[in-house]
Amino acid sequence: MSETSLPEILRARGLRLTAQRQLVLEAVHELGHATPEQLHHAVREVAAGVNITTIYRTLELLEDLGLVTHTHLSHGSPTYHPVGEDQHAHLVCRDCGAVSEIEPAVLAPLANGLAEERGFQLDIGHVALFGTCGDCGGAK
Repeated sequence: MSETSLPEILRARGLRLTAQRQLVLEAVHELGHATPEQLHHAVREVAAGVNITTIYRTLELLEDLGLVTHTHLSHGSPTYHPVGEDQHAHLVCRDCGAVSEIEPAVLAPLANGLAEERGFQLDIGHVALFGTCGDCGGAK
């Protein structure tokens, strides 16, 4: 879904469009992958009065509306990104913190095996694999 559909989605749920909701969604789209703290920093550049609690509540609403999703890329805050992006998994380097994306097809054998053996449907958009990137010596 695009940012321009936010007013229609909110109205359909009996909610109103606020500047804060629009700013948070725009920041998610602009930053791509961002923690609530990173989003807070970006939004405060435009609207200094927006606090971190508003960011968290707005992200929760936007996720309930199906506009953003999150994944946990570290022990810290979740990372949010737009739902409209192609589904992907994340590779997180434990040494330098670099995050890269991989196509879901890489995990298809795992997803298919889990579905067949356990009836488990893997949510690839929430998968983060931790290891060491090639720049840090992972490809020795």
